[in-house]
This record gives sequence, structure tokens and C-alpha cells, in this order.
Amino acid sequence: MPRKTPGPSVKNPDAYEALRDDGASKEKAARISNAMAAEGASTVGRRGGKAEPYEEWTVAELRKRASELGIEGRSYMKKARLVRALREH
Repeated sequence: MPRKTPGPSVKNPDAYEALRDDGASKEKAARISNAMAAEGASTVGRRGGKAEPYEEWTVAELRKRASELGIEGRSYMKKARLVRALREH
């Protein structure tokens, strides 16, 4: 069954589909693919990877980031679940 097109707000549908196939959320795939269309893939690629891995963050830092992203139930989550929720967002 062919996939439904992502919609007019996605400026680079091929990159969007590749990111979705790799497990990125719809929001994250759209954000990255649109940045790639606007700035170029090499520019976007150089920008990433500057933060420490989530495992090195404190629970308070993880909860703050989860709050920024609107992840529900974050106040009850333990560290491992917070990390998983942030990665899946």
C-alpha cells in the first residue's frame, strides 16, 4: 500500500520519508526535512550532535526538556522512560 503524501508543509518529501523510515516522529521528520530544503543538507548535518547523550543528563534536565516538547506524564517517569520518550518524540 503506497504511503500518503506528507502534505504541503513538508518541503523535502524524500528526506521526510527517509527520516520516517528510520523511526523519526512526524514532527521531527518534518522539522529536519524542511531545514534541509531551506539551508541544504550539509548545513543541517553540521549543526547536529552537540548535546551530551540523554543518559548523561540529570532527571531534572530531562523533565525540563520533556516539558518543552509537551511530553505528557513526564513528572511520573523515571530516567530510562524519560530518555525513551524524548528519543521517540
